[in-house]
Amino acid sequence: MSKQIVDKINNLIKQHHEFFSRAIPLIASENITSKACRMATICDFQHRYAEGWPGKRVYAGCEYLDQVELICQDLAQKYWRASFADVRPISGVVANLALYTAMTTPKGKMMAMPIPSGGHISHAPKIAKQTGKEINGTAGTVRGLDVEYLAFDQKEMNLNIDESAKRIRAFKPELVLFGGSVFLFPHPVKELSAVAKEVGAHVAYDGAHVAGLIGSGYFQDPLREGAEAFTLSTHKTFPGPQHGCILTNGPDELNEKVKSACFPSMLSNHHLHNVAGFAITLAEMMEFGKVYHGQVIKNAKALAAALAAAGFKPLCEHKGYTASHQVVLDVTGLEKTFGLGADIEKALEKAAIIVNRNLLPWDAKEKREYTNPGGLRLGTSEVTRLGMKESDMKVIADFFKKIIIDKKDPKTIAPDVAEFAKNFQTVKFCFEETKAFQWY
Repeated sequence: MSKQIVDKINNLIKQHHEFFSRAIPLIASENITSKACRMATICDFQHRYAEGWPGKRVYAGCEYLDQVELICQDLAQKYWRASFADVRPISGVVANLALYTAMTTPKGKMMAMPIPSGGHISHAPKIAKQTGKEINGTAGTVRGLDVEYLAFDQKEMNLNIDESAKRIRAFKPELVLFGGSVFLFPHPVKELSAVAKEVGAHVAYDGAHVAGLIGSGYFQDPLREGAEAFTLSTHKTFPGPQHGCILTNGPDELNEKVKSACFPSMLSNHHLHNVAGFAITLAEMMEFGKVYHGQVIKNAKALAAALAAAGFKPLCEHKGYTASHQVVLDVTGLEKTFGLGADIEKALEKAAIIVNRNLLPWDAKEKREYTNPGGLRLGTSEVTRLGMKESDMKVIADFFKKIIIDKKDPKTIAPDVAEFAKNFQTVKFCFEETKAFQWY
């Protein structure tokens, strides 16, 4: 019986790989790693502990682990132009929790982007003040923070500077946090950092989604615009293993608070195999990131334009749709003829086009919830790493049109999607091109 379970799990893994080999992956929070990164993540490091800081470990046997972690720190500092990097957080959420520990007091006050407008759940309160509903956001539930939202301009899909400034001055938070999970345009970090500092607040930036764009010189540069710290995850626009990081430009007092917040406060084992994979991906992006991330943004703009031409409604046409890897579609016009976000997500999945439904900032007013919201969020990071360019975005948009607007059976489109996907089976922008969905 036990061997049958092993065989079943292995077969399911194989089926997953085969499915993605004939799919178009458009999840904005996902990417794909190189062979060199994958090989690092399956090394013996995965079996080991290295509590503490390199050179000051609680465990023995860390000589080589320490050297890899120090290389990773050094590369992270160079890539993101920071003077300090803690590469131990095992995810972006853990990086944020460590940051809250370093920059706030328990049950203190924080401001961030509204969750319905694209703020991340790790920024959220335990209870939504507007509705009284329990949402169990990380900041409120784990750190006990009183979270107020910065003001959001729905038309511009960005923070409203003047109204946010008023709210900061009135609320007087300990921490103002920029960034989000829907992130089309750079946030006004410079303008609002100055206001935050008026009231004695710390300023930080959650760059989980746009970290690769920032490292390669696109989007914005938060550590030069007023942010004291920059948290990130390492598997979205940065195409590494699933892990996290915290960056600062000092002072030493802040760095020490971050270090102690990571260990012993948040971490024991910090997934050393993924630190190795993170370091390898940093080397890849320092070599290939400029070209790769430039193409990611070109593809996002091209996908949005192609979808608009096909009859869909990507947000912010007046601003060129996006300055990041993301495209957000308003699908509410299809509600009567096809359905909303979840309905469209399921239909596309039957053709092996992988997207995720997403709330629009105005969904709450229309009584729409995340179970079937008015939007879709698309990302071009993974398809770009597989070699797709602008012309391929037109092909993808045509698949959307056939399924959603022309209402063709998705199962009849799936063979065309698979045939198209055959051309994109190699991970690029790395030192040794990799078969994308090969299982080692």
